[in-house]
Amino acid sequence: MNSANEIPVVEPPPIPSRPGIKSPPLGDLPADCAPITSPTSAIEAVLREPRRLLFHLRQPKRGPLIAGLLTISVVCSAIYGFVIGTFSGGEQLWAAPVKVVCGLLFAALICLPSLYILACLGGSRARLGEVLGLMSGLVTLTTVLLIGFAPVAWVFSQSTESLIAMGSLHLVFWLVATWFGLRFLHSGFAQLGVTVGGGIKLWMIIFIIVVLQMTTALRPIVGKADTFLPTRKKFFVTHWLDNLKGAASNEMSIQQH
Repeated sequence: MNSANEIPVVEPPPIPSRPGIKSPPLGDLPADCAPITSPTSAIEAVLREPRRLLFHLRQPKRGPLIAGLLTISVVCSAIYGFVIGTFSGGEQLWAAPVKVVCGLLFAALICLPSLYILACLGGSRARLGEVLGLMSGLVTLTTVLLIGFAPVAWVFSQSTESLIAMGSLHLVFWLVATWFGLRFLHSGFAQLGVTVGGGIKLWMIIFIIVVLQMTTALRPIVGKADTFLPTRKKFFVTHWLDNLKGAASNEMSIQQH
């Protein structure tokens, strides 16, 4: 028999499960509606307030914003291309920026139709202009992040003569920046009510492969060549393997001498 002075043990209530926190619809928060009136505010929205950028990209008069984002992308990618060109100097100071800008924008353009089609198959009711806005946000965020990596890339370009090392460094920086850009795209489709299933994820892989192939089609971006564009067609994996074999052969010849 229990004592009269015994304090009953009360079990705490179970913590409710939280399978996911749904964010409010775009436009419900006052910060979403804050205007984007300058390149600086556009960059801040891309980095800090993606909901704000997504809200304005869904508005009917989104054209000037998209044009502004693409302009920022051109400027940022040209600056990063110039940093790439400092590794070799000479004509690469202008050739590398031109190739980086043209390659990135052309890759985004040719991948836009497949993104729109796969989004429609995934249940999206977004118009082509809205999908174009998401693509422009992806490219802008990617190039802005590359600008953040540019000082590090410049230091290495001035302190090493290894073409393989510099190419690998730029590839890592691009992959990191692209990952954040694709995350922005994922968030944008989620706000549009699109379930990011296998179709969109497949497109993300295709986009990465297309950009990598574009760097090979416009080679050399890092390093020098006798012609502005290559005279032989190559798959990017084959191009990488050939460069690795060439670097290994050069190292062996230097050791023998």
